[in-house]
Amino acid sequence: MTDLERRLSRLATPSTARPPVLPTADVAYALHDTQIGTLLLAVAAGKVVASSFGDEETMTNRLARAISPRVLRQPGALDDVRRQLDEYLAGRRHSFDLEVDLTLATPFQRLVLSDLPLHTSYGRTTTYGTVASEIHRPKAARAVGTALGANPLCVVLPCHRVIGANGNLTGYAGGLDAKRFLLNLESKS
Repeated sequence: MTDLERRLSRLATPSTARPPVLPTADVAYALHDTQIGTLLLAVAAGKVVASSFGDEETMTNRLARAISPRVLRQPGALDDVRRQLDEYLAGRRHSFDLEVDLTLATPFQRLVLSDLPLHTSYGRTTTYGTVASEIHRPKAARAVGTALGANPLCVVLPCHRVIGANGNLTGYAGGLDAKRFLLNLESKS
């Protein structure tokens, strides 16, 4: 054995060596394909911070600015979120058992979104004007619509259940076909 071979053999890894265990991300995310489109799902500190139709680069940059620059694609951290979302979209779940964090929402969005499940329920709709009245801002129907249109937790916080005063479906981040799908799904159950 040459001197070089001896030195290299000392550097060889033992057969019991294991790959390094990397720390979990401050924000873990995954892309999840569904019947209504691809959702970017993200969790931070055990809470869901995003369920968005936004594109991956925009959303991960937004998460990095708002929460932490350590944003990593770690699908395993979102297994429960994906399972509950799949159950909901299959009609087997009527509500989510997830902790959410509205870090990505503006103060007005937090006001609208935090009580959204109280203003409507599975299979029932309400109007932007009704939500505005219920948050004690009766003239803010358009602002409610804007807040819901930028909902960072689509589906999980059911902004799809809010419709126009005339019964028409209006804007939805995932598109009107996705909104129609969700409302039809809920009306059949």
